[in-house]
Amino acid sequence: MEVKVIGVVGTGQMGQGIAQTAAQSGFAVIMADQNLETATKGLEKIKAQLAKLVEKQKMTADQAAQTQKNLSAAASFSDLKNCDLVIEAVSENLALKKKIWVELDSVVKATALFASNTSSISITELAAATKRPTQFAGMHFMNPVPIMKLVEGIRGIQTSTESFSVIRKTAEKMEKTFIEVKDFPGFAVNRILMPMINEAVYTLYEGIASIEDIDAAMKLGTNQPMGPLTLADFIGLDTCLAIMEVLHDGLGDSKYRPCPLLKQYVTAGWLGRKSGRGFYNYG
Repeated sequence: MEVKVIGVVGTGQMGQGIAQTAAQSGFAVIMADQNLETATKGLEKIKAQLAKLVEKQKMTADQAAQTQKNLSAAASFSDLKNCDLVIEAVSENLALKKKIWVELDSVVKATALFASNTSSISITELAAATKRPTQFAGMHFMNPVPIMKLVEGIRGIQTSTESFSVIRKTAEKMEKTFIEVKDFPGFAVNRILMPMINEAVYTLYEGIASIEDIDAAMKLGTNQPMGPLTLADFIGLDTCLAIMEVLHDGLGDSKYRPCPLLKQYVTAGWLGRKSGRGFYNYG
């Protein structure tokens, strides 16, 4: 099987990045969300991003035009019926993802592959919501997708070797490095990354060091490009909390207990860059 048409469900930051990267790689991409207006807004944001790339001479005008030509917005999920691969990139909410996959399963052609961009939720559980679990896998892209080279490939317990091979080839056509990980909570990247971020929040919560000094310590002491609290703001504190809760619930180990301060920030609506306030103020 060769993937030529990709559907992307969810047109937020991650969905936009996946759609843009796929379109730049020559795939026909159909973007879908809760309605046409939302999908179109996502499409317009990609066009604005492409214009910036042309302005900075990181892409030619012809390349940007071709990428735009490869992109379209869907009025409903039924517009994805002829896609070869559908990638879901909505928020880390198990009930929402399952609801979407049930609907997609009923309208997308039976031979199509399904992939979730989930950063922590069980691929086996998501696949079980469909009638094609052998054609279901995880494709966890990193943010920002057009820049970050990694894709975590997650094989559910029923994912076939043939389907997983096509998923790998598709990621590689997008010029991504594809690593295979087992279907365990947090997979590989977030199993390591999120406890580090959570521990940085605990370091703040316990008054050991300030926000700025925690970030400076990790940048200068371990040569990380950005500090863990800056990174948390970039990812979204609600997403960080959701992943820590998946790790804590799924692995049952107290070392994954989300920091109370992280919960408090999310409750307050301080979600990071996207809300204008997180550990830092972006107003």
